[in-house]
Amino acid sequence: MGEKRKKNRGEAADRFERENENGEYENEQRKKQKKQIENKGEILPSMIKNKEKRSEVHAKLKHQKKLDKRKKIKARDAAEKRALELGEEPPPKSVPRTIENTREFDETVCKPDDEELFAGNDADEFSGILKREHIPKVLITTCRFNSTRGPAFISELLSVIPNAHYYKRGTYDLKKIVEYANKKDFTSIIVVHTNRREPDALLIIGLPDGPTAHFKLSKLLLRKDIKNHGNPTSHKPELVLNNFTTRLGHRIGRLIQTLFPQDPNFRGRRVVTFHNQRDFIFFRHHRYIFESKESKQNDAESKKAKDAKAEKASQEKVLARLQECGPRFTLKLISLQNGTFDTKGGEYEWVHKPEMDTSRRRFFL
Repeated sequence: MGEKRKKNRGEAADRFERENENGEYENEQRKKQKKQIENKGEILPSMIKNKEKRSEVHAKLKHQKKLDKRKKIKARDAAEKRALELGEEPPPKSVPRTIENTREFDETVCKPDDEELFAGNDADEFSGILKREHIPKVLITTCRFNSTRGPAFISELLSVIPNAHYYKRGTYDLKKIVEYANKKDFTSIIVVHTNRREPDALLIIGLPDGPTAHFKLSKLLLRKDIKNHGNPTSHKPELVLNNFTTRLGHRIGRLIQTLFPQDPNFRGRRVVTFHNQRDFIFFRHHRYIFESKESKQNDAESKKAKDAKAEKASQEKVLARLQECGPRFTLKLISLQNGTFDTKGGEYEWVHKPEMDTSRRRFFL
């Protein structure tokens, strides 16, 4: 017992010495910072103990920063105007640093002059549909244990994807569904997985030779929950794919393309967008609306002709705006598998692992 007490006392003494050393080091650092500030002649709000005075000084500093920022903007605008008047090139605009434009270098980023990529496009699994040799035909089904929110989401997917058909899953295995879809000349299968009464994953299978993409689905918002939503027509929509820059992203983009026909009806004014940002694929469904508004203008010629009497000539302006039709959701790629769905013997092209998330500036799509 006596030896244990001595050990505990020794450990407590060591801890006390370490804390004292750390406290002394922090005090020294604070003193150095104060000396630097005093040499500059600045008074920081944190140096003032009185609360009212501190908040007053803080407000003054904040206001001064705003004024300095306005002065910089005015000076920059004046320099641009002066350069344009003199016929010179305006000073270059500063580009803000973002996570996207400071992303880590990736060798797999596609280049516009990549002949190997274009040669691969002509021979891959999607070329038949994208060359309009086959018409896209999509089979949509669910997981075995379905929820109430799942069918509502599927009914909206049916309105988004033309030539899509819903089949109840029942107790069939997914391999049997793939065989059935191949016999019935379907080109793709979409499986909506639900968990706790909420759709949480999408499985897209390309037929007949794959590949199979597994996505995590989040932030689902149905049409009825979107404010001022519109109702889509039965026209074939335009498809917009944004920012799929790497080889993997290019492959995922082509897989998504095979779900939609390649001859959109522009008269329907429907647009389906898959926007990739930081490896999150944002889905949006819009229709654009053209509205004509009257704008009143003074006609200068009529003033001269009629003794300076102002005559207001009404002219029509055509304005375009977007109306969201829904649904709205976000996808994140979990895995891409060669061939059709096979959990045991399937080969994976790419699988997301937690070790990959080492940097915020590392993206795969």
